[in-house]
Amino acid sequence: MSLIVVVSRETPDWLNLYLCGAGMEMYTDTLSHGFVGMTFPEASDLLFTRLGLLLLAIELKDEENKECNIAINPGPHITIQPQTQGFFIAQSADEVKRAFFWCKQCHEDIRDVTLIKKCKCKNLNLFRRSTKAINVKADFNNDFDVLFDKSYARQNIDTNATSGQQGNPIGSQVQLRMVNDVSSQSDHHLMGKSMRVAYEIKKLMPSTGRRSSLSIPPDGRGVDLCKEFEQQDMKYDSTGMFHWCPARNLDECVLERHQAAMTVLNGHVVVCLFADRDSPLIGLRNFIMPLRASNFHYHELKHVVIVGDLDYLRKEWKTLYNLPKISILNGSPLSRADLRAVNINLCDMCVIISARVPNTEDTTLADKEAILASLNIKAMQFDDTLGFFPIRGGDRSPLGSPLSMHKKGARFGTNVPMITELVNDSNVQFLDQDDDDDPDTELYLTQPFACGTAFAISVLDSLMSTTYFNDSALTLIRTLVTGGATPELELILAEGAGLRGGYSTAETLSNRDRCRIAQISLSDGPYEGIGHNSTYGQMFSTALKKYGQLCIGLYRLHDQDNADSVKRYVITNPPAELRIRQTDMVYVLEQFDPGLEYEPGKRVL
Repeated sequence: MSLIVVVSRETPDWLNLYLCGAGMEMYTDTLSHGFVGMTFPEASDLLFTRLGLLLLAIELKDEENKECNIAINPGPHITIQPQTQGFFIAQSADEVKRAFFWCKQCHEDIRDVTLIKKCKCKNLNLFRRSTKAINVKADFNNDFDVLFDKSYARQNIDTNATSGQQGNPIGSQVQLRMVNDVSSQSDHHLMGKSMRVAYEIKKLMPSTGRRSSLSIPPDGRGVDLCKEFEQQDMKYDSTGMFHWCPARNLDECVLERHQAAMTVLNGHVVVCLFADRDSPLIGLRNFIMPLRASNFHYHELKHVVIVGDLDYLRKEWKTLYNLPKISILNGSPLSRADLRAVNINLCDMCVIISARVPNTEDTTLADKEAILASLNIKAMQFDDTLGFFPIRGGDRSPLGSPLSMHKKGARFGTNVPMITELVNDSNVQFLDQDDDDDPDTELYLTQPFACGTAFAISVLDSLMSTTYFNDSALTLIRTLVTGGATPELELILAEGAGLRGGYSTAETLSNRDRCRIAQISLSDGPYEGIGHNSTYGQMFSTALKKYGQLCIGLYRLHDQDNADSVKRYVITNPPAELRIRQTDMVYVLEQFDPGLEYEPGKRVL
């Protein structure tokens, strides 16, 4: 189901750019034979620069387990195979068909992408034959496995016979006869060649049979695995997908107002929670877990400070006590004293949510508290001298975050980054007193939604409709939003066991190596040769080829002429010819970098 977006010359420039991105949806289709053999960055760059399509991920097939995994921006070590399924961001399914029809021989010189249709050249037949060749190769590998087993059985029989071992002669004759019967049905040349290779491999195996990787070495020196495990720290959950810590008592994480005021809180996340003792659970774990994904390093985790009712949080705490860097202030989100105590002007994000049952009699009152809290924060003023902390190697705040002077405090409450949850879409008109939106404007067209300061429950309904038309989209969306999930973790959470700690093994640590979303400021000059007035397409190619980062959108200032304004709007998958600005921020899908681990004494920039 596509969103029909009408772009008009009479609408502001920001709204036209936003609407172009709002019309983008997620589609899946098979990549053509022209992409076979390309690395993922090569294919993604060609699709964007030549076909106007954004390739986010591909489907990787596990031949052993017969499963399909979605690899998001997997990097240059992954090459496109025949019949690879791609996940695209585009305006329509017809646009995505270009990736299915594209042929290097027939469409190399075509500049009008609408002319890319099904071609009649021989490449398609060659593609089909190559697919058959791959299947034949797989069959050959299976045959070789059978031949290896036969040669292994024959060698065992010969070894037993020459070594004088007492065994079952009848069983040995039957086994040898079975090997000979199968051998007579195979190609003798292939049989002889494969058996010679198998025999060479067999000589490298232990003479007494196959040995487990955990077996004791022949010299008798055993490996004390329990001792090794005891020396390891349990930093991640049993699946390796999320950061984990031993269960903490709620009272250890509660801050009094004066304690919070004396604590260095900077670059953190403030959760303003409206709830009381009798409010139903809303599942705060689902909100905090993505912020604790293991593809973020520990020093990159933002401290979460929850301002709300302590009695309610006691009910939620059993699902939170294994997640690190969480503090609680027993107070009210409407209290300015509590908000100043948690340094809300220095936070990276303020989230306003409610656990109370909404008012069903009057829908305009359903979001009363959330709207009042939002307007209350916007009306506050702060001392702009706060937020400057010296950089000293290894210095850390009492909450464990490295000190830096990157975060300058907001002077006015209107500049505090904030997102407010709404039950009723029409109440979005009360959030921003300065916008000129019509009260009857649809939610996705309003400034608060375009700028990311409002989130409505109805957005979840649109995600469900997307899943109905494209079931594969749910897996990709879940991976991007939740920070990753595995069947094992879902089973553990479904059984109510909660997050369980696990030792850092090679298998669990490998789960950290997955793509993550990042926001990069172009004012820092992150890309060599890319500056003000460069095209988005140039930045896209440079970021992908040199840095392995897949650009997915821009976060642009709403009012370029107002120096004090921090209001920004999102442009999803901008056109390649769009000129970027020095003040823009870019959303990217970047690779996990294991070399960014925080070390005490190391300068934090």
